[in-house]
Amino acid sequence: MADELSQAALDYHRYPTPGKLEVTPTKNMVNQRDLALAYSPGVAAASLAIAENPACAADYTTRGNLVAVISNGTAVLGLGSIGALASKPVMEGKAVLFKKFAGVNAFDIEVDTLDVGRFVDAVSLLEPTFGGINLEDIKAPECFEVEKRLKAIMKIPVFHDDQHGTAICVAAAIRNGLRVAGKNIGEIKFVCSGAGAAAIACLNLLVEMGLKKENITVNDRFGIIYKGRVDEMNPYNSAYAIETEARTLDDVMDDVDVFLGLSAPGVLKQEHVKRMAANPLILALANPEPEIRPELVHAVRGDAIMATGRSDYPNQVNNVLCFPFLFRGALDVGATEINDAMKIAVVDAIGDLAMREAADTVVAAYGGKAFSFGREYLIPKPFDPRLMTIIPPRVAKAAMDTGVATRPIEDFDAYQRQLETFVFRSGMTMKPVFELAKRNQQRIVFAEGESQRVINAVQILVDDGICKPILLGDPASIQQNIDNYGLRLKVGENIEVIDPRNNPEYKKHKQAYYELMCRKGITPSYSKRVIATRNTALAAIMVRAGDADAMLCGVEGNYISHLRYIRDLIGARPGLADVAAVTMLILKRGTYFLTDTHVSVNPTATQIADSTALAAELMAGFGMEPKAALLSHSNFGSRQNEHSEKMRQALQILRDKYPQILAEGEMHADAALSQEIRDRLFKNSAFTGEANLLVCPSLNAANIAYNMTKMLADGLPVGPMLVGTNYPAHILTESTTVRGIVNMAAYASLDAMHRKG
Repeated sequence: MADELSQAALDYHRYPTPGKLEVTPTKNMVNQRDLALAYSPGVAAASLAIAENPACAADYTTRGNLVAVISNGTAVLGLGSIGALASKPVMEGKAVLFKKFAGVNAFDIEVDTLDVGRFVDAVSLLEPTFGGINLEDIKAPECFEVEKRLKAIMKIPVFHDDQHGTAICVAAAIRNGLRVAGKNIGEIKFVCSGAGAAAIACLNLLVEMGLKKENITVNDRFGIIYKGRVDEMNPYNSAYAIETEARTLDDVMDDVDVFLGLSAPGVLKQEHVKRMAANPLILALANPEPEIRPELVHAVRGDAIMATGRSDYPNQVNNVLCFPFLFRGALDVGATEINDAMKIAVVDAIGDLAMREAADTVVAAYGGKAFSFGREYLIPKPFDPRLMTIIPPRVAKAAMDTGVATRPIEDFDAYQRQLETFVFRSGMTMKPVFELAKRNQQRIVFAEGESQRVINAVQILVDDGICKPILLGDPASIQQNIDNYGLRLKVGENIEVIDPRNNPEYKKHKQAYYELMCRKGITPSYSKRVIATRNTALAAIMVRAGDADAMLCGVEGNYISHLRYIRDLIGARPGLADVAAVTMLILKRGTYFLTDTHVSVNPTATQIADSTALAAELMAGFGMEPKAALLSHSNFGSRQNEHSEKMRQALQILRDKYPQILAEGEMHADAALSQEIRDRLFKNSAFTGEANLLVCPSLNAANIAYNMTKMLADGLPVGPMLVGTNYPAHILTESTTVRGIVNMAAYASLDAMHRKG
């Protein structure tokens, strides 16, 4: 890991607060009565209810939605046996994934012992606290014994993700890979490289699904696992020992249908691949470097089907497809265990999802790319929002069918709606944007190329392969900043720098500017000065000329100054009075969009309707269904004045001009965000639930609401994003952070891709 990335990771974990987790109250405690209910004397009522009926703990405490992520740090991925304390950042990270992907509260517990008995005793005593146990990064073979003992004595799910999470995702990929290859799992020849916890769990699950044990050959670092072998044998890998004279991987690769690698880089050779059966399925899952690279496989076998653990190749096998959603379903029915039927339900759900036609929201979230089941799409993308709506119900149903659910779900339709509500409240909205940007890098020109924040953001963009940056500015100053911050940017290699005063395309850009502005009092001589000294103007002309795909400006200088150039040189789409600015706010509560936060001081009703429609179009690009609330000091006609009337007119224009948009108003912000409040005031609302597109009546209202929410609710802003422009152009603000610049560069890439079709 590069020193700069290491330092960035350390800073991320340290600032502004050490660690990645905190405890946040779920109830307001603002007066004496609240305190009396939360603690003494009111809390006694909850305690007595649980004492009388232990099942009530799920109703009165967090236990029913709380998982412990537990490790002793003996087998941390990529780091080895680093100990319990050093594993804590990894376990905190796993806990965060539970919360982000599935709304499951999780807390990490590091147990400082290598003794299996002491570890089991420590964990088993935690049963009153947690609704489930996720074991993590415990070395084999001890991990098998730990899980076996805990499952025998605990009445809550105990799940070793390194084993079973991997097994579920691998099984789903193999299930669908065999479909593509036209093969039956009961008839295939199977070779596994690796015999650790994950490998053994994969084999066990695949056997449960129909793979014949006699068709399996396992190889580890000591060679083939055969009957009579002594080195590194235990009861778990011995289950796959076979009668054979073969001793190396090279001895067993003839006519193999499936190769599963959970071992080490480079162990599978091209010569081995050549000898495999027709349409071979190869899962090379060593990370970050697989057993064999896909390009090496495809160079010798055009019929091979490949999967890896990496995100930069098709068919990434990643545990995040499984564990958050598996626990979600198990917790929601109060499951006493996670059994084979529940695991196979997840395998089937993941496999079936890949075969389904992509929903509009998924296509939109991944930049309009409609994934189609086949050789390069065996399993869903890790950020497919449908994972949350498909896996938990199947897990819950399997738990109920096998008799391990203590709180069966009675109304699955209501449960499905509840899961759908969560999907876009998870703060994961930007993830598909980054994935798409990496696959189709766009040329983004940064007007303030000398800015410290821009240069630091560009380093991240280059490291993550999000775009191809073009920096405008003095090359010497840019290089000085690169050197001062110890960055790894190389002009001419991973970034392009254009000096506006020594621009090789100066004549073309100057002429283009003059032709656009000559009827607005701009002379040829003034055009020369603008193109040489006004970077925002140059960036806009570059985008118009096709020398860049999108532009970002505004990190330095007054917003309105940049906006003048955008209005003049980029312009609004035909039929629109002006562009508008939409800002996304990612909050703990959910993801919301505000408009117009930066452009029109006092928009007309028509402008409000148009900007609402443009914001709705933008949201669809994120895979979100817009629910627009036209905000006002008036609630459904409660006040009669020109300001409330403007919002009523805007609503009518919206319904006439854009009938497909779910919009309601005029209303207070609390009514927009609360179904309960809205129902008391107006029972015929155009949408249910809470609004996610908040349309303000003026620039004052929108900008104040945006900045206040950002600070008071610790919101992460993305934007402002300009909508209604002729070309992809976005103006940031002087308060935009490095993280904000990175987010906007990813969105600018998405914007550029959408416009190219």
